[in-house]
Amino acid sequence: MGNVFISVKDLDINNTIWIDARFNLQNAKEGRRTYEQEHVKGAVYWDLEQDLSDMTKTAGRHPMPEKAQLQALYERSGLHYDPDKIIAVYDQGGSPFATRAWWMLQYGGFKNVKIVKEGHEAIKEAGVPLQAGNEEVTPSTLTVQWQDDLYVNREGVKEIVDGKVKKVLLDARANARYLGEIEPLDKVAGHIPGARNFDWEQLKENGVLTVSEKLHDVVQKDEQIVVYCGSGVTASPIYAILKEDGYPNVQLYTGSYSDWITEYTPEKGNPKK
Repeated sequence: MGNVFISVKDLDINNTIWIDARFNLQNAKEGRRTYEQEHVKGAVYWDLEQDLSDMTKTAGRHPMPEKAQLQALYERSGLHYDPDKIIAVYDQGGSPFATRAWWMLQYGGFKNVKIVKEGHEAIKEAGVPLQAGNEEVTPSTLTVQWQDDLYVNREGVKEIVDGKVKKVLLDARANARYLGEIEPLDKVAGHIPGARNFDWEQLKENGVLTVSEKLHDVVQKDEQIVVYCGSGVTASPIYAILKEDGYPNVQLYTGSYSDWITEYTPEKGNPKK
């Protein structure tokens, strides 16, 4: 098994840098409000829409930030490439927000990052010190070690669809959306042509993201896998679980389906063989 997730009981809290990534897709202000009410002492807050997306772009519903934006985020969060400290990311548990933040840290070359699998309430129950308000952070200065091979853009996905590159597209949305039977968010229903499907919600077990044997029926460890969803958020739990489960070749299409349909046509039903 990999080393992506950690239980709060296994953390050395005196040697941990905390990032709070709680969010609510139905109420974009709720995450910051709950952070200001109570968070792990010393934790900085990363907002899905303000920090982990560039909402001024049109490349999908939660577009990939530019490298300069991410570098500014890392630096104002006071992060360093310190092998002796763990960066622990948490959300409300069983959600895609800590995994999104974790992936953005992987992309920036931070190696010693863990997702606290149980979420905020369990951290609180474990007796980790909490506080309210905001944090005073000493900014850092970084030469960012970008890991570009973790990321695929729309053009890279088009090469897969066209058969120029041999990779597997994995759609993380609910099966009815994948099949094009319903589409509550995007202007056209369906999926990227040729993609397989595994609903990320199947990874949840008692409110915790867990490695699922069912994934082995959909994608194999010797395949090169590109995960996407509607807007690049709920694909990140599958990405993280695949890495936890020892899959070596996994990439994330951050723009995802909502970006794909700005330029290309989806397909409906099960992929044509």
